[in-house]
Amino acid sequence: MNDLQNYFNNNTGRVINKWSQYFDVYDRHFSKYRGKDIVILEIGTFHGGSLQMWKDYFGPKAKIYGIDINPNCKEVEEENIKIMIGSQSDRDFLKKVKSEIPPIDILIDDGGHTMLQQIVTFEELFDHVKSDGIYLCEDLHTSYWMDWGGGYKRHGTFIEYSKNFIDYLHAYHSRQKSFQVNSFTKSVNSLHYYDSVLVIEKRPTPKPISSETGTTKIAFTRNDHPDFFRKIKYKCNRWLSYFRLPFRNGNFD
Repeated sequence: MNDLQNYFNNNTGRVINKWSQYFDVYDRHFSKYRGKDIVILEIGTFHGGSLQMWKDYFGPKAKIYGIDINPNCKEVEEENIKIMIGSQSDRDFLKKVKSEIPPIDILIDDGGHTMLQQIVTFEELFDHVKSDGIYLCEDLHTSYWMDWGGGYKRHGTFIEYSKNFIDYLHAYHSRQKSFQVNSFTKSVNSLHYYDSVLVIEKRPTPKPISSETGTTKIAFTRNDHPDFFRKIKYKCNRWLSYFRLPFRNGNFD
């Protein structure tokens, strides 16, 4: 059991509401920031208990900002905790937030959890996370709840939206003009999916190179199709890929 779980279990102050599986995720990705001079933004302050939990966990050097649509949330402000009132689906408000707070080390989206809110927040605030920072969106199970705009494989959910990130992460390896490297490819080092949580770890990421070391090799003998048939298979795979037709067993074999 980590310090965040202990704090939650023994909390007698402001209310905190968290799913049990989140604490290990937080500690795994956040522990390296403890005791450091960092900026944290949590969207969705609710009763303010989680802001106090972050303050206890990260220490006195952390500057913590919270966003909520409820004006009463200003009551939870204290030393090193500042609350900004507005809607996370309001792009103008989020642009204003970027102009008023420093670049972010850790962003936690625990807001309204609708598809629009999660997508707009990512599109407006991801670039305000530092180049070595973390963007975490939680309660992703709403992507499977119809009354929240979700549904399995439903177009427009945050889960389906975020699946594009997997493609962007691999764009350096694309051989198609329609799929090229973008700013996400160059700035993200890893994606971590957990139950109801996505963690995006940023780090400047140049084009990878393949290399080898050592001197001893073994002889390589091909025993598959002759070159002629291999070329036909390759062309068929290219044709299927062009028209985005499904492969059988992953390719034309």
